[in-house]
Amino acid sequence: MNVEDHADGAVSRIAAAIGQPARARMLYCLVDGRARTSTELAMVADVTPSTASVHLHRLKARRLVRVFAQGKHRYYGLEGANVAAVLEALSVLAGGSRDAFEPNTPNRLRAARTCYDHIAGTLGVSLHDRFQALGWLSGGIGADNAYDLTPDGAKAFEALGIDIEATRTLRRRFAYACVDWSERRPHVGGAVGAALLNIALKRRWVIQDLESRALTITRVGRREMLIRFGLRS
Repeated sequence: MNVEDHADGAVSRIAAAIGQPARARMLYCLVDGRARTSTELAMVADVTPSTASVHLHRLKARRLVRVFAQGKHRYYGLEGANVAAVLEALSVLAGGSRDAFEPNTPNRLRAARTCYDHIAGTLGVSLHDRFQALGWLSGGIGADNAYDLTPDGAKAFEALGIDIEATRTLRRRFAYACVDWSERRPHVGGAVGAALLNIALKRRWVIQDLESRALTITRVGRREMLIRFGLRS
């Protein structure tokens, strides 16, 4: 078998995986960048949960989707931007349209809240995206979705007053992509995420609601996040 035959076979197998209607519905549901559970994807594809698991296994085998394991929960997302680009191109050829994801989380909780001891909601996801855009995070691809800090990232977090070496010695995960339950996209969890929340509370960038997990972003917080991260919150 020559290289061309091997490539043709790989393309055919990927096309077959995308081409099955239930799997196509699952994939297009994930194009918005938000993760879903297998149960949610089963509903989208109009198949039973057991059938959905078989479909997802095949999509994962063809490197079209990846799994975010979070405690006892498993979320599925597209393997990467290249998969989304292929799906978008096919969608243009097909002339179809898709319904947008509409979260039903109360607005105040969706805007900013705590997830255990780190920042979640729109604010948490936006910070995660800015850290990636600034080149401060590396990794986040393996089975445990673990992140490390790049040299620039380590310097930036040290400048915030976070002792990175001490944070690494804590008996917990250093940093990882934690799927946000309202946004269905990652925010930063682990010891780094906890240290960031601690700094934000200490400097009153955010104020913790005494009766819920909601966080209120202060005027100082908006200014500091714009100056330090280029984030308009």
